[in-house]
Order: sequence, then C-alpha cells, then structure tokens
Amino acid sequence: MKQLWMMAVLCLVTGFSMGQTKPAADVLTLRESSFDFGKIPQSRPVTHDFEIYNGGKDTLYLENVQASCGCTTPLWSKDPIAPGGQSKITVGYNAAAEGPFEKTITIFYNGNQTKMMVIKGEVYKANPAPAPANAALQIIKQAK
Repeated sequence: MKQLWMMAVLCLVTGFSMGQTKPAADVLTLRESSFDFGKIPQSRPVTHDFEIYNGGKDTLYLENVQASCGCTTPLWSKDPIAPGGQSKITVGYNAAAEGPFEKTITIFYNGNQTKMMVIKGEVYKANPAPAPANAALQIIKQAK
C-alpha cells in the first residue's frame, strides 16, 4: 500500500512539473502578419515587405511560401536564417481585378511548421490619363 501511495505522489509531481515547462520559442516571428494596401488603382501592381525574424535557438529554413492565388506573388531568400537573424518576404499583388481583395500567403518552414500572412485592400478603376499635349504639332503647323 505504501508503494502504491508513493507511485501516485510521484505521478502527480511528474505531471505537475511537466505542465510548468515553457514551450520552446517559435523560430519564425513576423513583425506583422497582415498588411492593408488601402485603395490602389487598377493595373498598378503593388508590393509589401514582410519582415521575418528567427526568434528561436535553431536555424530557420524557409522551404516554401505559397499564395492563395496567382494574382499574388511572394519572393524570398532560400538562405537559412541563423538564430537572432532576420530576412524579408516580398509579396506582390497585380491589382488587375477591380474591387476589394484579401489574399493569404502561407509560409512553410523547418519541416512541418506553417504561418500565415494576409494582404488586403481595394482596387478602384483608374481614369485613363489624357494624352499629353504634342509639342511637335505646333512646330509642324508653323513650318507650313
């Protein structure tokens, strides 16, 4: 009976101490996880740089960065990021379609981990700019 009681106490102490351990710091830290472009004119591509930091004790490997559609293009360095180091992911949006948009970008890193970023905004139909005045026309008229 004494052994059974000691075993129960040991299980409780072990379970309590395991619950008190801090989780490991996430290797990938984003300065911001979303960006709002606001209102942008149609057919004017825009980009934004998302800053990423390695806040862990292990090297950070960005394996893939994938956008939710073809209108959004992420660019990133394939170089490993040492602990305490930083890099950036540049996300471009082509702004071809008029109206509000919200796109997700998924970062795949260190084997089986993922993080999401979001870009959003509203594309408005831009008025076509008038053609600039042709100064050569005056020269032609004067020559006649």
